[in-house]
Amino acid sequence: MKETSPSVELRALEPEDLDFLYRLENDPEIWKYSENQRPLSNNRLKKYLDHAHLDPFKIGQLRLVVTVAGESVGLVDLFDFNPKHGNAMIGVVIDPLQRNKGIGVKAVTSMCDYAKSWLNCRQLAAVISESNNHSVRLFEKAGFQKSGVMHDWITTPNGFETQVWYQKKLV
Repeated sequence: MKETSPSVELRALEPEDLDFLYRLENDPEIWKYSENQRPLSNNRLKKYLDHAHLDPFKIGQLRLVVTVAGESVGLVDLFDFNPKHGNAMIGVVIDPLQRNKGIGVKAVTSMCDYAKSWLNCRQLAAVISESNNHSVRLFEKAGFQKSGVMHDWITTPNGFETQVWYQKKLV
């Protein structure tokens, strides 16, 4: 019998997402692939949630919760959104217990559809650490193509690491 992949939906952040957001944002395993390098307080995240409803055309970003059967399993972000040029950066994080089930690919694909239909984006890009094999595979499965390399671009506990640019044209 063929296994069916989970039904993935994206939804806006809600105040009830504070504990979930706190858990993901404070996971040191995720820090090595993000700009965040320190714990975030509940208070700071609550303030973030209080402003999460703002218009992406004004603040240049949008974060949506990835859900499966109503359960929060990840986050997908658009940031550095530039309406004039029709482009944005995209990032995704899926709860480690929910990875390798196709959820991330569906979340990224759904965000691409949203960005094209509602934000008039022409293309999206992701910058991925070369060692982050899970994200490389995820974005390639979602139709992103490697478009550039920044050698020794970020600092890690083990030295410098190369970052790879991936892009997807939405038109």
